Amino acid sequence: MYILVTYDVDTIDPAGRKRLRHVAKACLDFGKRVQNSVFECQISDAQLATLKIRLQEIINQTTDSIRIYFLNKNFPKTITLGIKPQFEFSDPLII
Repeated sequence: MYILVTYDVDTIDPAGRKRLRHVAKACLDFGKRVQNSVFECQISDAQLATLKIRLQEIINQTTDSIRIYFLNKNFPKTITLGIKPQFEFSDPLII
């Protein structure tokens, strides 16, 4: 399967900068960097499970965010690790 991994790691302190490096290293083990915090990966279901576990062990669940987009027939299915997005697409949008 093809996936796109994006992340936002809080780097205010040295621990955050260390987490950022570890997240990037984990993503590099499964795919290639296409932007600073974006990786494209072609992986199996087992590799995806391993990547998710590895990333969850690295990030701070309350300040960091990782989003995984599936780029196949299931698009636009996403998985979010860490903090939730500010809005949900299924919620009403009031302008």
